[in-house]
Amino acid sequence: MLHIPATAFLTGIFTLLLIILSLHVSFRRRDLRVGLGDADDSALRRRIRAHGNFIENAPLMVMLCAALEITGYIPAQFLWGLVAAFIIARILHALGVLRLPGGSQAIGMLLQHVAMLIGAVALLSGLI
Repeated sequence: MLHIPATAFLTGIFTLLLIILSLHVSFRRRDLRVGLGDADDSALRRRIRAHGNFIENAPLMVMLCAALEITGYIPAQFLWGLVAAFIIARILHALGVLRLPGGSQAIGMLLQHVAMLIGAVALLSGLI
């Protein structure tokens, strides 16, 4: 049996975050009685983008984590550091897009890109 606890943990946390972001959109849609589109409502538009951006980026982070964990190209402690960076980055970004306290869209995206770049370089250098 394949043992990939870092990937399993990241997947579990990201699943919870996705549910929260999805419900955030659904509740606003319910309040506005809007099934499709954003009804020109800036709050709904922000919620849709926070959810959409998460969907656009989170799966690749999980795949990168899995590839690094399965190959063993980096030490476990380093992998767990990337997992922490991925989670913190996605939370900061979502809070920033939603304009909630403690969030920073720019810092979240920067942290995400740096962590993904480090992971990608580690993965590719392990193949060389």
